[in-house]
Amino acid sequence: MLILLLVTLNFFTPLISNGFNNVFSNILFANTVTYTSLPTKKSNMKKLLVFALVLSIACAAKTQAPYNQALGIKLPGGFSATYKKFINAYNNVEAQAVFWNKGFRVVGLYEFNFDIPDVNGLRWYVGPGAHIGFWKSKYKDDYGSKPDFGVDGVIGLDYKLKDIPIDVSVDWQPSVTLVGSAGFTPVFGGVGIRYTF
Repeated sequence: MLILLLVTLNFFTPLISNGFNNVFSNILFANTVTYTSLPTKKSNMKKLLVFALVLSIACAAKTQAPYNQALGIKLPGGFSATYKKFINAYNNVEAQAVFWNKGFRVVGLYEFNFDIPDVNGLRWYVGPGAHIGFWKSKYKDDYGSKPDFGVDGVIGLDYKLKDIPIDVSVDWQPSVTLVGSAGFTPVFGGVGIRYTF
C-alpha cells in the first residue's frame, strides 16, 4: 500500500502543480477556462495511464476469485454438464450442456458475483445468457419446431469449500424462447457440484 501511495504522489504531483493550478487560477482571475489551460503534456497522460494500470493491478492482487475454473454437474432441471471460468475476481462465464426429458440445449451465461459478508467462500450471483435447444423427435411436431433459440437469466448462491477443490451452487435459471416454440420456461437450474482447479 505504501508503494502504491508513493507511486500515486510521484505521478500526480506534476499534474496537480502544472495543470490544475492553471485551471483554478483561470477560474478565479479570468472567469474563463480554456482547453489550452488543461494539462496537455503527453508525459502527464502517460503518467495517468501508468497510475491506472498500477491501481488496477493492486486491486486485482488484493481481490481474487475463489477458484479459476470448475467442471461438474447440475441437477434436477435436466442433467447438466457445467463448466465455469472466472475472467476476473467477480465475473465468470459458464457453459452448460443440458439433457432433459424433451431434448437437449446448450447454454452460455455471463455471471456477476458478489461476496456475502462474514461467510468466507459464499457468494451470490446473477447474470444473463442465451441458449439453443433441440427437441427429441417425438416432440418436434408437438412444439412445431426443430431448434429453439432464446435468452436466459440466472440467480443463485455459490460456495467454495475451504481446503477442498469442491464448489457447490444452487440457482434458478429461467429462460424465454424467442425463436421456435416461443415461451417462458421456469424449470431450469438446480443444485450444482463442481471440481475446482
